[in-house]
Parts: sequence; structure tokens; C-alpha cells
Amino acid sequence: MFRIRTTAFAAATAGILLLSACGGGGNEDKAASSESAANGQNAAAANDVSFKEGTAQENNADLGKGDGAPEAAPARAAKADKPVIRSWVQLTSGRAGALDPVVVNGKGFTLYRFDEDEADPSVSNCSGDCAKTWPPLLVAGNGRVFFDSANIERSDIGFLKRDGAFQVTLAGWPVYLFSGDAKAGDAKGQGVGGTWFGVTPDGQRAGQEGGGGQEEDGSAQAPGGDDSGSSASPAESATFFDGPNFADPAEGLRGPGCKPVRFRGSVQILGTAKIWDGDDCTGRSMTVDKDVLDLEALGFGPVRSIRFAD
Repeated sequence: MFRIRTTAFAAATAGILLLSACGGGGNEDKAASSESAANGQNAAAANDVSFKEGTAQENNADLGKGDGAPEAAPARAAKADKPVIRSWVQLTSGRAGALDPVVVNGKGFTLYRFDEDEADPSVSNCSGDCAKTWPPLLVAGNGRVFFDSANIERSDIGFLKRDGAFQVTLAGWPVYLFSGDAKAGDAKGQGVGGTWFGVTPDGQRAGQEGGGGQEEDGSAQAPGGDDSGSSASPAESATFFDGPNFADPAEGLRGPGCKPVRFRGSVQILGTAKIWDGDDCTGRSMTVDKDVLDLEALGFGPVRSIRFAD
């Protein structure tokens, strides 16, 4: 059994992914052209993708390619003109924030599943702008999958044809990265919109405690939010930015009470407040208790107002 915890900062620079001569050789388990329906797999690998137990490093893969390629980092993949197709991917049971276990890739980035997808058969319902925020984990048709055989069953790994390559699935669930995760060990996508969760080795939702979701009154919680029991103190102010990732211009708002929001790209906040999709703090609400890199990624709708504690 092995676990990895890489601390490398993944938002680096560089070029187009190339197929990797991953080394190792011999004793490889070629992906079958059909997967067990009981596992909910879409058998799309067509005898091309190969499997190898262990890590990419243990198998002498080129660590500057595949999951390790600069453009494979979530934030870079989100900005790429074309979907990033990796020559190799690595699936390991690891830890990210409070999520333990959760599956991470070869650079330690958290992998996620989307509740609006389907697992049997595998169907992705995240495309267009959604796929920019949540880049799918794509491997080339003649690529390789390195996996943690002590914790991840080979039979749970499958594929979904997509973008001229194959999106990796776990127990049938398509898996993704989150553009808001800046470094290995981040899990900022956990609970977003009540539909995005880290994925466990057997394809389930990773640690949902405090992970966000839909509240009984129809409001929602941002990642880490808890409207009834958040450990954060009430926020006195917030700064909203015009674009994701705190891109200027910006406006600062200060409580108490309900304030109109002009910019809706991202927000920096210290403490807890509620954002609303209607004017004058009406409509759907969501509790936020930490910075949000991309408000649209919450699946919440345009933010029009915020309420600070009175």
C-alpha cells in the first residue's frame, strides 16, 4: 500500500502535451474493449490504454509529461484552447484538505465527480463552460494509467470517449479536476453547488461532512459553508472582483445589512455572509465563509446582493 503527498505548486508554464515513452515495459495489463456493466463502465479504450501498478515515477515515466505536464495543471487546463490530453495519468488514494481518502492524480491534484453525471452507463453532463471550470481527466488512446492497486481496484477504472481521447471514470463516474485548485492538496471544489465532490477510490463522494449541499429552505452552501454552525465569525466586509481569480476591477462592500453587488467574478471575504441571486437579498441564497475564486463555478447563478450580519 502506498500514498503520495506532493507539495509541488502545479500552476507552472509550458507547451503542448506529447505522448510519453513511459518505460517499464513487460507485464502490462491492456485495457479490454468492453468493461463489466456491473461496474457501470463505458468500455471506450479499444485495447489501446495500458495499465501499470504503482506510480509514474516507479515506472520510469517522464514526469514532465502526462499528469506532470505544466498545461495539465487545473488552472492551465482551464485556459487552454483545446482539451488537455495526457500521455499518462496516475490514480492514487491520498489526502486533500479534510478529504481522506480521496483520489489524486500524478501531481497530487484532487479528482472530482459530478452528481449530474451518470455512472451506468458512464455519461458526462459537463461540457462547454462547465468543462473549462472542471477540466475532464483525459488520457490519450495509446496512453497509460498508473494506479494504486492497494486501494483502487483495476476493475473500477474505466473510460468514456471524449474530445478525441478517453475521460477516466471510477466505478462509472467520470472524473475531473477543478480550475480553482492551485496546488497539490487543495480541495476547493468540494461541495461546489452541492453537486461536486472529491471522488473516493470506489467512485463514491469523498468526505461530505461540511462539504456543502442544498439546505432545506432551498438555499445552498458554498464549499466549506455551514449556515447554522460555521466556525467563521460574521464577516464585516467583502471585496468582489469583475473576473475569476480576483481579476480587477473590484469593489469593496461593508456591512451591516444587505448590499447590492456589482461585480460577480470572484470574492474575497473574512468571515461568514450570505450571497443572493436577487436584488435586495431575495431569491436563492448561499452561505460563504471563505474566498471564492470563481462564483459562476458554484452553479448558483449571478450574485446580485450580499447580506452581512446586522
